[in-house]
This record gives sequence, C-alpha cells and structure tokens, in this order.
Amino acid sequence: MAYRIEKDSLGEFKVPLEAWYGVQTARAVDNFPISGRKPDTDFIRAHVAIKLAAAQANCQPDWLTADKRDAIVTACQRVLQGEHLDQFVVDRFQAGAGTSHNMNTNEVIANLANVALGGEKGKYAPIHPNDDVNMGQSTNDTIPTAIRLACLAKLPRLLAAVDTMATEFERIGHEERDTVKSGRTHLQDAVPTTLGREFAAYAWTLRRAGQQIAAARPRLCEIGLGGSAAGTGLNTAPDYPQRVAAELAKLTGEAIVASDLAAQMQSMLDLQTLSSAIRGLALELTRISNDLRLLASGPRTGLGEITLPPVQPGSSIMPGKVNPVMFEMLNQVCYQVLGQDAAVGYMVQAGQLELNVMMPALGSALFDAMDWLGNAMNAATEKNLKGLIINRDRCYTFIHDSVGLATLLNPTIGYMKAAEIAKESEKSGKPVREIVAEHQIMNREEFDALVLKAARDGKV
Repeated sequence: MAYRIEKDSLGEFKVPLEAWYGVQTARAVDNFPISGRKPDTDFIRAHVAIKLAAAQANCQPDWLTADKRDAIVTACQRVLQGEHLDQFVVDRFQAGAGTSHNMNTNEVIANLANVALGGEKGKYAPIHPNDDVNMGQSTNDTIPTAIRLACLAKLPRLLAAVDTMATEFERIGHEERDTVKSGRTHLQDAVPTTLGREFAAYAWTLRRAGQQIAAARPRLCEIGLGGSAAGTGLNTAPDYPQRVAAELAKLTGEAIVASDLAAQMQSMLDLQTLSSAIRGLALELTRISNDLRLLASGPRTGLGEITLPPVQPGSSIMPGKVNPVMFEMLNQVCYQVLGQDAAVGYMVQAGQLELNVMMPALGSALFDAMDWLGNAMNAATEKNLKGLIINRDRCYTFIHDSVGLATLLNPTIGYMKAAEIAKESEKSGKPVREIVAEHQIMNREEFDALVLKAARDGKV
C-alpha cells in the first residue's frame, strides 16, 4: 500500500495515500483492531451534521470566515449525501469519549474541503481539522450529541416495525374474534376465551411498549453541544449553543434545543431511559414469541392451535420437520438486546466528574439494539405473522376437552357442585358438555351457547 507521511503532536505516522482521513485516524486504526466493526452509519451522518451546523453557527465576525464555512458545509453535504462513508474507519471500541471518531470526522471533512479548494490531502490548508472543522467543539460535546441524533434517526424505523407487527396482530384479533378456545393459566386448562382476544392483547401491549419508546424523543432533542471540553463553553463563539441547536433543528427536522451543557456531558440518563424502554419492548416480544411457539407446537403432539408458515427445512436429520424459526430468531435478538441494555446501564453509571468516557461503546450498544430489534420484528411479521394459519378445529377440540368449562356452571349450581362435574370429567374423560347434558343441567346446545357467550363477553 502506498502511504503519505503526516505529523501530529506525537510525531510522524504513515497514512494510506488514498485515504481522506489523516494521521490521528490512522493511529486509531492501528491502536484499536478490536471488533472489526466500523461506526454506525446513522452515527456518522449525525456527527457530520454537527460539523455542518457548527460551521454555520461559527460564521460570525472574528470566528469562521464565510469562505471556510462554505467549504466545510459543502464537504459535509457530500458525506451526508452518501459519499466517502467508507472513510470513517475507527473501531467502535476505541479511546474513551470518542476522540478518535471525532478526529476521523474532522480530518475527512478538512481534506475534502481543501482538495475542493485546490489543496492536497494531508496538508490541512486553508482548512484545519482542529482549528476550523472542530472550532468551538470538543469530542466531549459532539459525541453525546451525535448519539442522540443517531437515536432520533433510528426511532421512526423502530416504531414503524412496532406498528407493523401490532397492526398484524390486530388484524388477526379482529378476524378471530369469535374463534373460541381454551384459556390457559399456570399452563393448565382455564376458562374459555377467544383467539381474537389473545392476539388483540398482543397488539395492545406492543403499542404500549412503542409509546414508552416514543416518549424518549423530547429528551433526546435536548443537547449539550456548546459545552466544549467540560461544560463551560470554553472557546465558543457568542450564542453558539443556541445558534448550533437551531441549525441542527433545521437539518434534522427535530425540535433540537440547547440544554444544561454540563449535565449533558456528565449524565447519560436520557440514553438510559431510551434503552430501558427498548428493554421493555424486548421483554414483551420475548413473551409473545414464546406464546406463539407454544401455540404452534406440534403438529401432532403439541397445542397446534396455529400454524406458522414454513420458511426453511427444520432439521438436517428429520425429514419434513418444520420449526418456528422466525420467532426463535426474534427470541435470540431480544436476549441480545437485553444484554445491550445491561451494558448501557453499566456504562451510564461509569462516568466520572465532568465526563462519561464510555460513550463510544454506549452509543454502539443502543444503535445495535434499535437496529436489530426493528429488523427482527419486520422479518418475523413479513415471514410468519402475515401468513399465520388458525387451526379452528383444533381450538374447538381443546375447548370442549377442557375441564375448565365447569367454571361456567358456578352461577347455576355453585362452586362445589361445579367442582364435582370437573372431577367427573377429568376421571371419565367425558367432556363437560356431555356430563352437563347427562345431569340435565342444560342441553348441549344451551351449553355451547354459554361457552360462546363466556368466551366473547366474560359473562355467563
């Protein structure tokens, strides 16, 4: 590989000749060959948007000149349009606070701007990565702001996945509102319900979880950009926090406002709030996925009340076997998301004094949780929920085999006599329906109507 030689405060270092980044980025690539994972794309764009907004806000007397501002803005716009995203190369596990990524961004933008103005890569004239691109900024205020902006960018996609899955559960719930089935509590037969009620409840819960996540949006819009190195606003232009927040609001379409500059550098509470809400969604999805796998168990020896569409052969040794792989996948993703939330929690409490230095990994954990969960929900919805089959005959068989139907007799003959009916059904194997008719409590048709009414209305 051909190299150019650049120099920083530590001395000379080789930089790949074709690279748009510079010496500090090259050092970071050499220092941190950890995960092999480059920065999240939404995070890259968010950080570049900050540099663009900062250039606009800094263009005032005695600060950034208009010609430098224009060159920086144009370079940022090129990246935001998708150019040179491959030049953001620092591993997600890097120096605390994200200094390496901040300099990666500064160097790429400076080199793009300088070459556009007739200069050379690595010469940093007339645009300097620290003095011009990073003017009035620090890693310590740009990185937490970029994490917030990246989460705001991901939020609509995650919420859309929640809405799509909830809508599908609602559709099934409506279509199967009269499909009577046995309820189960403690994994034992219970009173009748409907499959529609069961699935509508899944939809309601998912929408509630989505509301919890959406509630984090206003907090994410409160940024500490302008705090500079320690929340004091050192070396920032007049009114910079308000000016740069207004520029970011225009760029993102979000209600971005300047907040407590010191607190937003010390505390990652708002990001923990978002992570906790995502954990809540993952927990509910885990429960729902387990339910669907139970309901689809079989096909001969399990519950088999639903059939999930086959998407691949289920076994390398058992011919014809089909497994509920989409919801197994969703389970695995949910468990991983729970792990990411735990990591976020540990890192949130790991800040000291004026700064939380765990931000690079903290942001990465959040980004993964949001992306993975949204993608997994979309895949499970498209591949399984939309083709789910209800086995109504199986539901009918189970409900009439259930001794839990004896509960419906409580208002008519009392708890103790109803318990005797249940015991007789369990001992003889006869359905409660038949025993009720034999005891002339009511005929079979009347009992069927009672079951349907109880399942639909909860009334007998």
